[in-house]
Amino acid sequence: MTENVLTIFLISDGTGETADQMIKAALVQYMRTGLKIIRYKNIRTEIQVRTIFEEAHAIKAIIVYTVVSETLRKFIDVTSQQTGVSIVDLLGPLLEKLSVHLKRDPQSQPGLFHQVNENYFKRIEAIEFTVKHDDGKYADSLDRADIVLVGLSRTSKTPLSIFLSYKGWKVANVPLVKDIDPPKELFQTDQRKVVALVIDPETLVKIRRERLVKMGENPGGDYASLNHVIAEIEFCKELYRKNRRWPIFDITGKALEETASEVERVIKSAMPEKWGHIN
Repeated sequence: MTENVLTIFLISDGTGETADQMIKAALVQYMRTGLKIIRYKNIRTEIQVRTIFEEAHAIKAIIVYTVVSETLRKFIDVTSQQTGVSIVDLLGPLLEKLSVHLKRDPQSQPGLFHQVNENYFKRIEAIEFTVKHDDGKYADSLDRADIVLVGLSRTSKTPLSIFLSYKGWKVANVPLVKDIDPPKELFQTDQRKVVALVIDPETLVKIRRERLVKMGENPGGDYASLNHVIAEIEFCKELYRKNRRWPIFDITGKALEETASEVERVIKSAMPEKWGHIN
């Protein structure tokens, strides 16, 4: 027996992606193959709705919709009665019930969920990029970073990178090692997004010694000696002097949040055409 094709018109004042997934999840219960979903997104006027109803009526389709505007939802209900086209309101009953319990009206702003969802996935993408580009890895794609941190070992490059990534920034960090040239890609990327980190020598010595003790290693070597650290810092300062476009941040005694905020401010100021619209 041939199965009749069911056509569903999906009306949304946003992208319609959420409703599309809901419909498909529901239809799985019917093991149906004869199905066609036609999505109409960014529908926000009565004229648009009327045209869709005429098409639905002509082919006996049903209409499923997610519309936040109460006025437009009422128009859809009235048009359904006039045309005889069956409708399913996925969002309206939920908004009405929430309004009763929250004692406030919805914002009725289309696309908010998609906007929040999109921002969430951008943060996930930023975190994944940052983890992948930790400690100088994948230097060949530094140009894809929003921010590039440079500094000696144990100058908070990784925690600062991760903190910034949680806020949506794609961050790469490049370790500086005395008497070893940084990767050439560092100087080939946009220099406005390179940020240099420095720290007080005594503080760095203390941090490194504590790190070695935690790892069960001898803290008495060059890595945590004051003279060696001073030499490393001088090496960095010389490199910074040669690259004067890099803003320098002294992280000594500063909270991660404070440094991150300053880095964001400087990057936005240096690249207003890209980041000037972000608060």
